[in-house]
Amino acid sequence: MKSILISFLLTLILAGCSSKEPQKVNIVKTGAEVLLDQHLAELEGKRVGLVMNPTSRVEGVHMVDTLLSLGVNVTALFAAEHGFRGEAGAGEQITDGVDEETGLPVFSLYGSAKKPTAEMLDEVDLLLFDLPDMGVRFYTYNSTMGLVMEAIAENDKELWILDRPNPLGGKYVAGWILRDEYKSFVGSYPVPIAYGMTMGEIARMAVGEQWLDLPAKPNYKVIKTSGWERDMRWPDTGLQWMAPSPNLPAIEHAFFYPGTVIFEGTNLSEGRGTENPFLTIGAPDFEISKEELRELELKHSVVLDSITFTPRSILGKAIHPKHEGQECTGIRVSLQGDYEDTDPVRLGLDLLKYARAHTPNFEMKAFANKLYGINLKSIMENNEEIPSWQADVKAFKEQRTPYLLY
Repeated sequence: MKSILISFLLTLILAGCSSKEPQKVNIVKTGAEVLLDQHLAELEGKRVGLVMNPTSRVEGVHMVDTLLSLGVNVTALFAAEHGFRGEAGAGEQITDGVDEETGLPVFSLYGSAKKPTAEMLDEVDLLLFDLPDMGVRFYTYNSTMGLVMEAIAENDKELWILDRPNPLGGKYVAGWILRDEYKSFVGSYPVPIAYGMTMGEIARMAVGEQWLDLPAKPNYKVIKTSGWERDMRWPDTGLQWMAPSPNLPAIEHAFFYPGTVIFEGTNLSEGRGTENPFLTIGAPDFEISKEELRELELKHSVVLDSITFTPRSILGKAIHPKHEGQECTGIRVSLQGDYEDTDPVRLGLDLLKYARAHTPNFEMKAFANKLYGINLKSIMENNEEIPSWQADVKAFKEQRTPYLLY
């Protein structure tokens, strides 16, 4: 009887084990986690400044709070676009101030000054840079990184870049290399629209290719992520998504962002002022052709739902968005297949052509050229064929090879 009971219990245990689904494991550690695990002692005796935002967290706790609790001498905080704690929307200027939770001074890098000044760095020996990059040229944190690199070289300071995975993966490269005449804060480097590199790799390339104004060799290093491989998209990392800016609340928004952002360079709404920015496009006079949308769905492995929406002001996300208070007809974009089945930049261009044909008052703006790096405004207005970027991507992939860390 005893042996039968034991056999029965073993059967139940084995059946229970076999029925369990595999647990999702966090296989990737960010540079911030690696810093805490392996490099904390190296900060002893240094006055440390932090260039961070709300995503700079380990196990849900902001890095500034973690470092202070561990006795690190944090002396200054630096706020890029959206603010140190994430209190500002896209394009809203940040002012100097004091962090209410720690009492530390906060210096703005997205206001009248975008580069740390000598005065800002006066009480700092070493800067820890932990800002998320979205893997696209026009996301401004990579521009901030370059200016911070220049500042530490000019003022004989040290910089550690706490690296992170590229959410779009390390192999997705698309779009034209930025033409010199369109260089701006939303396009600082001669790289494609999507470049398939991490922030640490871009830093190495910016120094190596002499894209920065450096009076001397900068004293910097990259704290690499652990466990990340180039073919990993964000969901493969096991890391929790934390909104890098108010209008990218989930990975789906970030995935389509490289394409739908081009509507910022038009008079159509790109979805700011709605619950789904960059997944929503439209205008009051936007027209729907279900047959043409179906063709685009099949071509790009996406779902394009026809919708109506009314943009509204949302504090910290969208102040006075385009077509505020007006009912718009538009499209809601969502993924149908795997990430590998859709190229968001190509989708964005096809949606742009569709919008031009189906919006009577369609208008391109010069800002589109800064976003995509070529004279796209002229191409669209003259109904010209959109040029290939194949040669640009091939040349860039060869150029970036010496700077890759993963």
